[in-house]
Parts: sequence; C-alpha cells; structure tokens
Amino acid sequence: MDKIILTGDRPTGRLHVGHYVGSLRRRVELQNSGEYSKIFIMVADAQALTDNFENPDKVRQNIVEVALDYLSCGLDPAKSTLFIQSQIPELTELSFYYMNLVTVSRLQRNPTVKNEIQMRNFEASIPVGFFTYPISQASDITAFKATTVPVGEDQLPMIEQAREIVHKFNSVYAPVLVEPQALIPRNAACLRLPGVDGKAKMSKSLGNCIYLADSPEDVKKQVMSMYTDPLHLLVSDPGHLEGNTVFTYLDAFCRDEHFERYLPEYTCLQELKDHYTRGGLGDMKVKKLLNNVIQEELEPIRQRRREYEKDIPEIYNILKRGSEAAREVAAQTLSEVKSAMRINYFEDMDLIEAQVKKYETEL
Repeated sequence: MDKIILTGDRPTGRLHVGHYVGSLRRRVELQNSGEYSKIFIMVADAQALTDNFENPDKVRQNIVEVALDYLSCGLDPAKSTLFIQSQIPELTELSFYYMNLVTVSRLQRNPTVKNEIQMRNFEASIPVGFFTYPISQASDITAFKATTVPVGEDQLPMIEQAREIVHKFNSVYAPVLVEPQALIPRNAACLRLPGVDGKAKMSKSLGNCIYLADSPEDVKKQVMSMYTDPLHLLVSDPGHLEGNTVFTYLDAFCRDEHFERYLPEYTCLQELKDHYTRGGLGDMKVKKLLNNVIQEELEPIRQRRREYEKDIPEIYNILKRGSEAAREVAAQTLSEVKSAMRINYFEDMDLIEAQVKKYETEL
C-alpha cells in the first residue's frame, strides 16, 4: 500500500514558530524523505469558518499568508499537493454520508471537541458545523486515503474518531476506506510550544507569538521578554527548568553546533542547563543564545518569503493547480464510496440491466 500523508492548517492568521516546530519543519522532512508516495497539505478554510462564520474576510485574507508560510518553510508544490479545502466539494458530500455512522453522544464524548468548545465559550450555543468537525476531518483524511496524519497529542481523539468511521463504513458497506495512523512529533518540546509569556498556547490576541514572518527586531523583542523562572532573581540563585519558557524553546530549536557559534564555553544544552540549575548563570545570557538560535533558523524562511511575495498571483496559481489535482483524487474516492453504498445509480450497469429484465418479464 502506498504511504500517503494528509495534514494542514486553519487560515485564521499567520503561522508562528509553534506551528513550525510542531508540524511544518517535520512536514518538510517527510516531504524530502522519499518515504511517502503522496503528500497533501490542506489550507482548511472551510473548517476555519465553523467558528469564524461571521468574519469570512479573516479567513479569506489569511489564505495567501498560510501559503506563503508553507512555501517559505520549504514545502515544494512539485513534491506536495497544496490545496484549499473549500475548493473540493467532494469533501462535503463525504461528510454528509459519514454523519450516518456517528452518534451525537459519541461526538459529545470526543475530548478534543469538548476542550475546543470550552475554549471558544460555545457551551450554550454550539454551531452544528463546529460540533461535527471531527466528521469533516474524517472526510478530509479518507478522501485522499491518507495512511499517515501528523498531529499533536491533543488531536489524537480526532484520529481515533476517523478510524472508527472508517471501520464502520468498511464493515457496513465494503473495504474502500483506509484507516489512518497518527504521527506524533519526535521532540517532546515540539508537542505544544507555549507562548513567550509562558501561557499554554500562542495566541494573536495575547500578543505572545513569534511569527515566521516577523522581522529580526520583532523576534528579538519577543525573546527578550520571555517568561523564565520567577524565583531566579539573582544570577547566583539556582534556576528552575520546569515551566521556564526559554529552556522549552531551546529544547525545540537548539543543537550542539549552536554552542560552537554562539556560546563556546558550553558544548551542549545539557551543560547549560546544569549551570543554570546550580546557579551562576543569568537569564539574559540564555536569552541571547536563544535569540541567535531562532534568528538562524528563521532567516532562510524570511528570505524565501521575500522572494515569493514578489509574485502573489503565482501563489494563487499554485493553490489552484493543487486544488484541481486534489479534487481528482477526492472524486475517485467519492465514486468508490457511492459504489459501495449502492447509490451510484447511473454508473451501475448491472442495476440498469436487472431493471430492464424485470420489466421485460412483467410485460
């Protein structure tokens, strides 16, 4: 069986370093590994509208922003199919059929859905589209027969629900759909990078993000304002690593070779951590290292973005070509699904011939 990846992002804003270490960097590695026969990267605008339905311009304006971030990070349209979710109407039809395979109580028990509902204060009035987005995600995944879906741990319940839908469909109708497997980030620090203020999640409204498109000055400002250890008041004080945002970011970005360039008195991150915890190492010195490390990582991305920004119509052409290619694949899956469900009336010649014989006999 071919190994196929499906992944994507909601276009509700520019992508930040949390997206980068959590998924984008890994996607580029997977794309270039040669291990996967097809890679589909989706700009999930339809899903974004489930909780932004009153502000479609927010979604509309961020389509190109997300695409620029994708291309700047190294996603290659020649190797990965970049497409827009809403341009694949077959996904909506698949979702409609899958709704018959899932109960309301099962959706209510989905931990990811429950957490998202609380986060958006939807408890009293949940939009149906938002409530059923695990079904929509199952449609996205199965339309492309994805074997692999890169996700964070918080999204594992969504993959499990997709697997349940696949199993139910294949049992009731025919073994048409592929059960996906989740691919979790290897680096524990990449599972969910906190905001620079130490809060659990980066948020544009909180101003605690480092965006991939940020200038060097903006990146430095955010790094230098990072939350560290509130008990580390003096340089001589022993420092604590747990909950220390600077060290969480170093875990995600720093490599041994960075020390030779920026802090040669240490050979690796563990030596730096040991010094910090026993005391005698100031937060500012650690933040300067982190700034250098992040700037080094982001500069090639910024350079590529400046080049892509020179031809925005071509960005839309890339998305259009990708959407057309993705639609062909989804249409084939939908055809197989409808055949298995016995609702392919006009293509089922056996059905037509049987009806002809039935009425010929009656006559």
